[in-house]
Amino acid sequence: MVAALVAGGLGGSLGYTLAEENDSGGSTTVSSSTSGGNVKRDPGTVAAVAAAALPSTVTIEAASSSGEGGTGTGFVFDKQGHIVTNNHVVADAVDGGNLTATFPNGKKYDAEVVGNAQGYDVAVIKLKNAPSDLKPLTLGNSDDVAVGDSTIAIGAPFGLSNTVTTGIISAKNRPVASSDGSGSKASYMSALQTDASINPGNSGGPLLDAQGNVIGINSAIQSTSNGGFGTGQAGSIGLGFAIPINQAKYVAQELIETGKPVYAKIGASVSLEDSTNGAQITEQGVGGTEPVDPGGPADKAGLKPGDVITKLDDRVIDSGPTLIGEIWTHKPGDEVTITYERGGKEHTTELTLGSRVGDS
Repeated sequence: MVAALVAGGLGGSLGYTLAEENDSGGSTTVSSSTSGGNVKRDPGTVAAVAAAALPSTVTIEAASSSGEGGTGTGFVFDKQGHIVTNNHVVADAVDGGNLTATFPNGKKYDAEVVGNAQGYDVAVIKLKNAPSDLKPLTLGNSDDVAVGDSTIAIGAPFGLSNTVTTGIISAKNRPVASSDGSGSKASYMSALQTDASINPGNSGGPLLDAQGNVIGINSAIQSTSNGGFGTGQAGSIGLGFAIPINQAKYVAQELIETGKPVYAKIGASVSLEDSTNGAQITEQGVGGTEPVDPGGPADKAGLKPGDVITKLDDRVIDSGPTLIGEIWTHKPGDEVTITYERGGKEHTTELTLGSRVGDS
């Protein structure tokens, strides 16, 4: 890939001083009044946030045993050498492939996958022979993020490592079912939407707030090439999606402790077809199983096949994927209120979420 870098002319007043022309016909020179390297960059500026965060981000190269793979991003999660990224970034290296992480200073480390969660699209890798001076990025609180808050994304778009882009939070709780286009199962999230420029290669990198706290993991973009959400080679159109860090932190900790993801569940099969009316419990489960698990959370809450779930707590549910994404923002054991329709009438019920270990 060749990146064509075009330098444009800058006009207007840039704080320069003009040397006076002498009478001998000598040349006129232009000198900068200050050197960029000496400018003080106050805390909270994009430059200051980027300078603090870049040393704790890595460019990840993953390749399968056959040599297929790609490039993504990750960030330092703890001092033990754990790096958080997307599952789709490291998926090629899960079964015996090659995995490396390169810091902005050029230091490159071999790494291994500690655990990966396909459904959440979160993975944790660990550096081999990790340095002792790792500085984990500070994790923020994604629940406190507001629409309009400033965002800073760091990644390696199209292989251009250590790239910084800026924007705002343009929406919250955006239901996203993303796929890498390889035919694998979709990942579901209730995402933070940002207009910071995100492209292939940004995946797995941190989405920061104006103070430099991680509020999300950049994971998907709206693609004009396939008309949907994905991680393919389409460019940014200003619609990027990040996994909220509160969810990603929980998933990462589970992966570090057990190597396997744990998903909250209601114990019912729902239709994944596009809809705006809610998430309908199917008449038949996957592979001929019961659509409502006998004795499971949905069964105990009185839900039945054909019921259409329209709300989970105060979140409007417009489809099956939206319901899955909202359920996965919770932990097993959480109590939620389900609003559903049956026979044209609206009902509510309380439900305690169950758990499922591992991807299936």
